[in-house]
Amino acid sequence: MINVDFLDDDGFADEQEKHEIESLIQFAYDHLEQHDDAEVSISFVDQEEIRSINRDYRNKDAVTDVISFAMEDEEDNLIHEDALRTLGDIIICTERAEEQAKDYGHSYKRELMFLSLHGFLHLLGYDHMEAEEEKEMNGLQDEILKAFGVTRED
Repeated sequence: MINVDFLDDDGFADEQEKHEIESLIQFAYDHLEQHDDAEVSISFVDQEEIRSINRDYRNKDAVTDVISFAMEDEEDNLIHEDALRTLGDIIICTERAEEQAKDYGHSYKRELMFLSLHGFLHLLGYDHMEAEEEKEMNGLQDEILKAFGVTRED
């Protein structure tokens, strides 16, 4: 089981959207056959906030759609043997999600779901820096969204 903690988001996402994202993250965790109890936090921010985070932590002075900060690395980093597996943080820019939904011709809900899953896969170690990694990650995103019932028509 995975615990999804939504941090204070100043109303950027409603309770229904949060519930659907939490359900998708749990579905993805199960789909990927992850068995340890774990936790992840998700925050929703505006363009100014994500640009600041991107600049301060990634040295990229630009607005982006989603940023993930993984807490795990190759070494075992449990604080205590009874502690939950802490995967990390996902930060989503809702303004950028709205723009991208329009650009791609699908719903805001679909874009939020996609960005949440994309960030979540990064926390689990998936990446898209190399062509083969990108192919694997994109395929997995499509597979999970389809199996969960999220389509581009949503």
